[in-house]
Amino acid sequence: MISELLTWLADRLPFGNAARGVVAPRTIRSLKRGLNRNVLAKVGIVVVVVVLLVAVLAPLVAPDKPGTQNLEEARQPPLGFTKATTEEVPVQENGSVVFEDGEIVTENRTVYQNATMAHPLGTDGNGRDILSRLIYGARVSLLVGFLGTGLAMLVGVGVGLVAGYYRGTVDDVLMRSADVMLAFPSIVLAIALIGVLGDSLEQSIPDPFVQSGLSEAFRSAVGLPTGMPESTVLPGTIVVVVALVNWVWFARVARGEALSLREQSYVKAARALGASDGTILLRHVLPNAITPILVLGTIQIAAIILLESALSFLGFSSANVSWGFDIALGRQYQSTAWWIAAMPGLAIVITVVGLNLVGDWLRDALDPGIEGEGGV
Repeated sequence: MISELLTWLADRLPFGNAARGVVAPRTIRSLKRGLNRNVLAKVGIVVVVVVLLVAVLAPLVAPDKPGTQNLEEARQPPLGFTKATTEEVPVQENGSVVFEDGEIVTENRTVYQNATMAHPLGTDGNGRDILSRLIYGARVSLLVGFLGTGLAMLVGVGVGLVAGYYRGTVDDVLMRSADVMLAFPSIVLAIALIGVLGDSLEQSIPDPFVQSGLSEAFRSAVGLPTGMPESTVLPGTIVVVVALVNWVWFARVARGEALSLREQSYVKAARALGASDGTILLRHVLPNAITPILVLGTIQIAAIILLESALSFLGFSSANVSWGFDIALGRQYQSTAWWIAAMPGLAIVITVVGLNLVGDWLRDALDPGIEGEGGV
């Protein structure tokens, strides 16, 4: 069923014809054949699609506003769990408080707090609904993952194709620059770049569902709280930083493909007919090198989501609704309210595993010889 859905989407997307001009029918057949044999790939696709839909439809499906605080409901456990706390209460006899030497006699009593359907995944230390924060946090993580990967791909593929096609001095200069980038740990390099760029690239993206009033009407009809956030904060600095950290992986793959393809007969024929280097790279080299680049891109989305979560956890992101940020908030409650940090951590694990399963399917179906590269 999933393969038929993919075919249906490919036929109806605006760029479907252009994509079919780049992706050969044989490639599409390999994807379908690999998907039919791979149960884990289907699981990965379902996970990724569900996470994407939840993130896009956040104003409609979130149980509450992600920033609403209610200290009376702070640290409420998720469904299926009970929170036990010890409180010191006055001792009473026959309805009267007991005194001894002029002081109230107290005793320790265990108080149990049960979960409620209003907060199925519990609440954090400020009484904010964890499920709502996970849903809105998915927006930030996915935006950074896809935009960061796209920017890294744009830079890295361009550098790699030029280096592999021209070879010689151009290749040495470009790829030695890439080697310098690889000499630094990803997280250390990212923190250094954030220190240079600051928060100047932060962007606020309006929410079309809220701006149009659709979310307010829908939530009022189903009895959910209204007043959802009108925009999503995109940490533009993080997007640029993760792209600058990860472009080298795309450059290495693109360079290897360009070195091989520049010696093919159709490239030599195009050069003999007077085609410019730019035309050869765009029309002959890039389309034939796109398969390993797309596979690497899928894997890099997961790696960039992990990097963004790490930076948010360390406090280097300007987004105040993020999976990594929420894990950091839950550190002080590890012994009393484990779910505050565990739930966003579980969201990261599920999303990254889903993306990696899709990446493995693409790798096995399109180019089984590709070795896994990149990551944090």
